[in-house]
Amino acid sequence: MNILYVEDEQNIAHAIAALLKKNNYTVDLAYDGNMGLEFAQTGIYDVILLDIMLPYRSGLDILHELRIHGDQTPIILLTARADVEDRIHGLDCGADDYLAKPFQPEELLARIRALSRRMGIMEHDNIVRFGDLELHPGTLELSCNQTSFRLTLKESQLLTLLIRNQQTVVPLNTIIEKLWGFETETEDQHVRVHMAFLRKKLRLLRSQVEIITIRGVGYTITQ
Repeated sequence: MNILYVEDEQNIAHAIAALLKKNNYTVDLAYDGNMGLEFAQTGIYDVILLDIMLPYRSGLDILHELRIHGDQTPIILLTARADVEDRIHGLDCGADDYLAKPFQPEELLARIRALSRRMGIMEHDNIVRFGDLELHPGTLELSCNQTSFRLTLKESQLLTLLIRNQQTVVPLNTIIEKLWGFETETEDQHVRVHMAFLRKKLRLLRSQVEIITIRGVGYTITQ
């Protein structure tokens, strides 16, 4: 899952980013409202963590701008303003959730998981299922036909991304941005190598699931 965290206090931003990465999330950081809006408008994020008090443009301004243009990316507002009126205002502006600072890291992770379920991701007890496959993102274990393999983190993220978008072709540049971040220098060949290893593991598992390359466009998954 690809997360954007917009926070002007860089020490907090880096600490939360480290926590998220430890839990297998990909994270981009933005440190002011203008930068946050620019990143958010790329449309590559699964969840946005948005502080309200930001330089140049408030988190509520970013939220309003995204929503009036039809962007429905799940957004959690993070702010020290904990009054009920502030929470109501943020939710009325289109936020999906609201978390007051200071918060416990475990609660933030739980809120993100809850949003993932609301997004329609096929996760039950943190298991992603597709066809004859069961993927445990927490342990990176992929199971099929009473056999299992441990995936790498990027293989697990690739498979999850394809499953979430099973009805469409996922463009190569979208895969790079979602899995490696907006400012990455990762090249197309890097993705192809990870995809080749993932396909090999699917064959070893004798899975009916197949990853299809749409030449010049990207990848899709079938069963």
